[in-house]
Amino acid sequence: MLITFKSEADSDVIMFGTVGQHMLNVMGKDALDVRGIVTVTQLPAAIASLQSAIEADRASARRRSGKEEGDAVPAEPSVSFATRAVPLLTLLQRAERDKVAVIWEST
Repeated sequence: MLITFKSEADSDVIMFGTVGQHMLNVMGKDALDVRGIVTVTQLPAAIASLQSAIEADRASARRRSGKEEGDAVPAEPSVSFATRAVPLLTLLQRAERDKVAVIWEST
């Protein structure tokens, strides 16, 4: 499953289902909805929630990177929540600037 976030303000942002659902949960939306909207009036709260989650993820990564040398290194590098969230945050911020909604749809 893919979730596509769309707005007239910027290019589409496409995420795999579980990642997109996590983003929707962070923004206070029902991740099980097949489609939905972040209205212009909801954008500031959605942006603030996403920014807070990004900062929490970055703070957690900084704490983890403070491990002592010689600690086990993950076999596979992973993509952080913050890295995945930034394109969506940018879309939301541009939508707020242009005063247009953001919609999403699962396929």
